[in-house]
Formats: sequence, structure tokens, C-alpha cells
Amino acid sequence: MVSWRRALPVLSAIALVAGLAAPATAQAPRSPAECAAALDCTAAEIDLMSMAQRLEFVRAMQSGPASALGAMDRWRNIEGVITFFRDRGLGSPGTWVSYVDAGIVEGIERGIAIALGRSTDGFGNPGSARWASYLTRLSRGELAARSAHDRAWSEAEQAATDHGIALAAAHGQFATPVEQRFFQFSEVYRWTLRNRPFALDLLFFYGPLIHPDLAGQRVPFYDWFTDVAESAPSYKGCEIGYGFAQLHPIVGVFGIAGLFLAYVTELFEEYRAAMSD
Repeated sequence: MVSWRRALPVLSAIALVAGLAAPATAQAPRSPAECAAALDCTAAEIDLMSMAQRLEFVRAMQSGPASALGAMDRWRNIEGVITFFRDRGLGSPGTWVSYVDAGIVEGIERGIAIALGRSTDGFGNPGSARWASYLTRLSRGELAARSAHDRAWSEAEQAATDHGIALAAAHGQFATPVEQRFFQFSEVYRWTLRNRPFALDLLFFYGPLIHPDLAGQRVPFYDWFTDVAESAPSYKGCEIGYGFAQLHPIVGVFGIAGLFLAYVTELFEEYRAAMSD
């Protein structure tokens, strides 16, 4: 019989070889606070986050590293969207909504990292460079004009959003009819930011058909609706857009301008209620 004392070296060697051959244990997912500090969590990591965790992540980036660039409140509207997803139970990991949102959040994260000079790697997300440019111009005071600011912000988010859609497709995830209609309303928001003069003209000419006060209040309403530093308008906009999306396409509405006016019809009531508080 072999004694345990003599067998121990052999057993230790076997255990060592088995340990080397065994696959490495997967690391525990990083917390939102860790991701905000490191600014290098990938879209794959973000996809695994719940919407509550992503909300914490976006807030931590704003109060933390982005504050050095004067961007401590530049994604509050995205907070509103993520809060809506959280409240409705939408965007669980691996879904189309989750991947698109992960692409958007990753673009913001890497844009901050690039603008701060921590890295030049955009993780293959075209939104990263756009956000970095936006943040650099913002920190230099080059986006004081609302139209210039909103266009730069919108172009950055559009690039990150398009990447998120491609990311979802690469994982075999595509929008359902309801999600596609809901997405069209999110496109309205970005279009509005890029087309301030045209949107204001639409409100001037068609506003009286929507509400007697709209034409006269079109500028403050537009500024409220498109304020990236506010979460309430985007949350309410998501409620309205998702409500429309669950119905059949709106009869008689054509193109992005038509969707904008359909959106405004209900959103203006929310604006009036907010102003009366």
C-alpha cells in the first residue's frame, strides 16, 4: 500500500496539471461604478447589465469623469429613456433593445475616455469619436449656441445608435414591429435636434391646428422638448411613442415631419402641465 506521505507529491503534480488545463473562471461582471471609473467596459459587458444598472452607470459617468469636461448633465434625457425601459421591463440582456442601448452607452463611455486623453480606442463604435468631438468642443465653449450644441449632440447619438442596431443584427436580434415603430419616434427626437429652424417653422404653421397656444410658445416648447439636461420630457416622450407603437401605424402620417407633428400633439399637453407646476 502506498502511504499518503509518499503519494502527496504525485497528487500535487496531478492537481497542478489539471489546474493549468482547466478553463479560466469567468470574471465577475464589473459594477456600474467600476465601469464609470475605468471607462473601458465593452458593449458586451453593458448588454449584461440590467436597465437599473445602466441608469446608475450613466449617472456615475456624468457626476464623475464627464464632469471634468463640463458634461455633468449632458445625458439626462438618456436617463429618462433608460428609466422608461426599466419601468416597463424592456431591454433584458441579449434582446434587440438591450444591444441598441448598449451601443449608445458604450459610445458615450468611450467618447469620454477619448476626450479625457485616456485612450484613442473607440472599440469599433463610430459614436465614440463623435462623442469625443462633442465633449471637446463643449469643454472649449464652442457649443454655446443651442442649434450648434443640439446638432453635435444628435449626430453623436445617431452614430452610436446606428452602431447599436448593427451590433444587435450581428447577434441575430432584430426589432419587432412594435419596437420598430417605437424606434421611429426616437428618430424624431434626433431629427428635431438637427433641424431646429425647420421644426420651429412646422410648429408655427401647424401649431394652431394642434393647440391655440402652440405657435406662440413654440420656442420654449421646443427648448423643453429637446433639452438633453432634462429626463422628464424624454420619459414622457417614450410613453407617448410606445403607446403609438403598440397601435397600428398612424393613418395619414407620412415622413419624419409628420411623425414629429403627431408626437407634438400629445407632448405639448405634458409641457403645459410641467410649466404650470
